Amino acid sequence: MRFIAMTAVLTALAFPVMADGDCKVPVAQRRTVEELKSSLTAKGWVVHNVTLDDGCYEVYGKDETGQRVQIVFHPASFAELRMDD
Repeated sequence: MRFIAMTAVLTALAFPVMADGDCKVPVAQRRTVEELKSSLTAKGWVVHNVTLDDGCYEVYGKDETGQRVQIVFHPASFAELRMDD
């Protein structure tokens, strides 16, 4: 029961970020692009470029399997928000 309640809370907190498509996080609360690159590189990713799109970090590169990716991450939590085509 506790797991379900926690999942509901986390979903409710994350939903507004995903719903409107942008990451409204004050600059002071954002983690750095270098931190994101380091985190992904440690997982075996190759990061070619990171851009800021509607306040979110959009990463272009290859994941740990070598697949080409274009993925959007939240700038404070680095949670994966969506994959762009």
